[in-house]
Amino acid sequence: MAADASQKTWFGHPVGLSTLFFTEMWERFSYYGMRALLVLFMVDQIKNGGMGLTDETATAIYGLYAAGVYLSALPGGWVADRLLGPQRTVWIGGILIALGHFSLGVPVTQFFFLGLLLVIVGTGLLKPNISAMVGQLYPEGGARRDAGFTIFYMGINLGAAIGPIICSSLGENYNWHYGFTAAGVGMVAGLIQFHLTRHHLGDAGLAPVRASTTQKRDWMVVALGLGTLAVVTGFSMAGMLTIDPVWLARSTTVVIIGLAVVFFAWAFLFAGLDSIEKKRVAVIGVLFVASAMFWSGFEQAGSSLNLFAERNTIREFGDQTIPAGWFQSLNPIFVITLAPVVAAVWVALSRKNIVPNLATKFALGLILLAVGFLVVAIASKRAISTGPVWPTWLVTTYLFHTIGELFLSPVGLSSVTKLAPKRLVGQMMGVWFLATSLGNLIAGLFAGEVSGDNVEMMPTRFFQVVMTAGGTGLILLMFSKPIQKLCGGVK
Repeated sequence: MAADASQKTWFGHPVGLSTLFFTEMWERFSYYGMRALLVLFMVDQIKNGGMGLTDETATAIYGLYAAGVYLSALPGGWVADRLLGPQRTVWIGGILIALGHFSLGVPVTQFFFLGLLLVIVGTGLLKPNISAMVGQLYPEGGARRDAGFTIFYMGINLGAAIGPIICSSLGENYNWHYGFTAAGVGMVAGLIQFHLTRHHLGDAGLAPVRASTTQKRDWMVVALGLGTLAVVTGFSMAGMLTIDPVWLARSTTVVIIGLAVVFFAWAFLFAGLDSIEKKRVAVIGVLFVASAMFWSGFEQAGSSLNLFAERNTIREFGDQTIPAGWFQSLNPIFVITLAPVVAAVWVALSRKNIVPNLATKFALGLILLAVGFLVVAIASKRAISTGPVWPTWLVTTYLFHTIGELFLSPVGLSSVTKLAPKRLVGQMMGVWFLATSLGNLIAGLFAGEVSGDNVEMMPTRFFQVVMTAGGTGLILLMFSKPIQKLCGGVK
């Protein structure tokens, strides 16, 4: 890092952290603001400015979009590491995100799908690399680096809390496209801030981490990928190519599961691992399944739970009607308020020599997810029999889900870096992102089964999540000690 940048501080941290903090805050503002509107817009009637899609189709598209965001992080990190460097990659990613949101603001169906694609590609370029730059600001590592990531994480959730409130107020009360445009304006604000303050980053993220020795070949790969996307998008926008979102979501789910199975089979049989490494990879496999199951429930927030907020929740208070998208702010608000509490609990337990292992934390996360779905299952049964229910039901559901997230999510990536054989860490990280993508796809497909014409099945389906997530959590809890033994000393 440049000397002048390293000498300046922001609340005791490198001043470059403020650049990344506010850039990510605005990116999360735009992402969560748009997410709060997406399914509601797609299922709204055409005469009201919506797309008039069925719940099944809309939630499948949502699942594909959310899965695409996580999958695109893999090539996004590759481009930054080998070709552009994180700073330039983040800048380009931010521009694509803004263009995507503005495309969503155009009341033309073709621009809607173009906008989703631009946001997916842009987020894949921005998200992994802005986090990588946070790490580069702290070459010494240690507790100060952890504290820097904690501050950065707060910025993420601050933007995520504000975005749905502003974008939903505009989108639901005035015009859907105003909400999408507001998300684009938020990303532009982040880009302006990044451009004006990026000098504070010094050398952090300025150059590729592992500059490619075959740049010509790598640029050809990038050009081929972008060209393929452009051709498919062009044919789709021209009406020459029709894709069934539900079929595509189901097919992609099968492909991701197949890729995961093939990778773990290859790792066990052909990667030359010793017995200890194989045991640790087996633990990653178990956590992969648990993670995919958790996110398949947690990511109902933007689909089935968002529809439940709109159709089955009392939102009228006096002369005011609360936009359904406002409920999307609950999770980041709870994260901001509860993350320090959960951290304090872990510290207090460690002082008493009681430190829950990896499997136990994952188990508790799944059990809390199940409790949250138990609440909304009861609420949905009431809603079907007696009409819309009080918003406290959804608030309670999001509360349990957030605590579950705080138990499971922070240890996920960390556990992979610790358990994976050193020569396979990068590949294992990529596979770990597949679990989140898989969860999002399943969430989208599941949401199509609990709404629209299938609304009577909503309580039953939600109870099924209670049984599968809670049952998996209990099994993990029962076998947490044997699983921990397989970790070979890794905690």
